[in-house]
Amino acid sequence: MSTSTLTFPDRVNHLTNADLHCHSKVSDGTLEPEALAARAKANGVTLWALTDHDEVAGQQRALDAALALGLPYLTGVEVSVSFAGQVVHIVGLGFDHHNEPLLAGLRATRGGREQRAREMAAGLAQVGIKDAYEGALKYVGNPELISRTHFARFLVEAGHCSDISEVFRRYLTEGKPGYVEHRWARLGDAMRWILEAGGQAVIAHPARYSFTPTEEYALITEFIAHGGRGIEVVTGSHSDADAAKYTETALEFALLASRGSDFHSPEESRTDLGQLKDLSGRLSPIWQLLDTRIHWPPAARQ
Repeated sequence: MSTSTLTFPDRVNHLTNADLHCHSKVSDGTLEPEALAARAKANGVTLWALTDHDEVAGQQRALDAALALGLPYLTGVEVSVSFAGQVVHIVGLGFDHHNEPLLAGLRATRGGREQRAREMAAGLAQVGIKDAYEGALKYVGNPELISRTHFARFLVEAGHCSDISEVFRRYLTEGKPGYVEHRWARLGDAMRWILEAGGQAVIAHPARYSFTPTEEYALITEFIAHGGRGIEVVTGSHSDADAAKYTETALEFALLASRGSDFHSPEESRTDLGQLKDLSGRLSPIWQLLDTRIHWPPAARQ
């Protein structure tokens, strides 16, 4: 875990304890933005971003809470993208969270979630699990963002599975009773929304996708062609071997490195906010490119 702190003016480097990927109740996390800010600060995070799925409604709350705690903040969002038959996540950082084209694009991306959720519930009902849609809604802070994670929490609470991993394995992955495919944003559209709002884009947790080497190469090269500059190297779902692999990938493609726990919940997430290993000194971190987009607490400006 990193133990570095941000100081002014030598503020950001590869040892910065940046956590630029986590989720609140606004999407599929279990904590409010203010509670996440406090947890990040308590855990030694020195640069933070809230990155809810396809939604920026929690950004002002997160920003205000972070600055009140003396915690530098970057705006963030995790956009769901369809690419080569899979859902890929693109993290946007440092954008104007009031930008109307970005807001409109995210609204469109969220639009099909309710119908998808009702179809998931119908599939679960066919194998004897009743009222799954209503059960999942109990865990949803924003009904527009109902997701598989909310269904998973209901199925655990109702005793159908012992934990969320078992739920996904038995019910919510392709070919299982509760799986319904959804068409997300196109990569080029998501990139345009982020970049035109003044931000930078990052490929989230690349080791999680089951791409062939050729498909991964296509993703990275198309991402770069659309103006993408970053890739998550150190993240909650990456092993040390994954981090080593994507360190080399970042160097090969001249990408900047990002870092984030992908924290959702104290009970569910295996990596807490601020508990990640440092980036390699061979890498250039994305936050150096975003230095002018960081919201600094008043004391840091003195």
